[in-house]
Amino acid sequence: MELAAGKWDQGIRRGAAASFALHAVAILILLLLLPKAEPPLPLPDDGLSVEIVPQAVESLKVPRAPSPQQAKPEAAKPEAEPAAPVANNPPAAAMPSVVPIAPPTPKPTEFVEARQLFSDKVLADPRSRRAREALRGLAGSERNLQLCDLEAMEQVRRAQPAMAPDALAPYAMAAEKVSGNSVEVKGGAFRSKRKWYNIQFKCELDAGSGKIASFAFLVGDAIPQGEWQEHNLVAEDGAADQ
Repeated sequence: MELAAGKWDQGIRRGAAASFALHAVAILILLLLLPKAEPPLPLPDDGLSVEIVPQAVESLKVPRAPSPQQAKPEAAKPEAEPAAPVANNPPAAAMPSVVPIAPPTPKPTEFVEARQLFSDKVLADPRSRRAREALRGLAGSERNLQLCDLEAMEQVRRAQPAMAPDALAPYAMAAEKVSGNSVEVKGGAFRSKRKWYNIQFKCELDAGSGKIASFAFLVGDAIPQGEWQEHNLVAEDGAADQ
């Protein structure tokens, strides 16, 4: 038994030695197969050769004595006159052109005589059917007053296109005066674009035809809104007194 065990141990040792030898040979073969490292290339010499050149020594100059001609002092040259000062004043700014403002057109202070009468033409329009019917129901001074009111509004509309009169109160500021075929209003008011303006007019009617024969009017200033309630003036029909 001891002999067999000894042979077994000797076999194991030989196997281990053979295995180690095989691994060593394999590693050596791998190292031989690797590429050889090339030696590093020499770095280029970037240094610049500098040559020191000694400075040339300047020759000393010995001053010579001035000649008699050179020793004479030169005649003093006349000094140049100082130049005239240059004005640095900036140019005057151009004055802006002034556009004349036209003064406002003064309102006429005298009655304007109508060159053309329009009440007949307005009543002939189909849209004035109700006005025609209302006038038929009136007689005497009341009819004459209403017809002159109609003429007054149309005269204002034609004379001042910016106005759009839609109502007239001939007695707003003062009572009207109707005498026969003459109507005179001194304190009337007409409404245009929800504002009230003063107006005066004189109206003459033809006794035979009942039509207006002559008309003159004068438009005044706007009536302050604070005075509307006192004179029963409203901004629109059906509105409460202002």
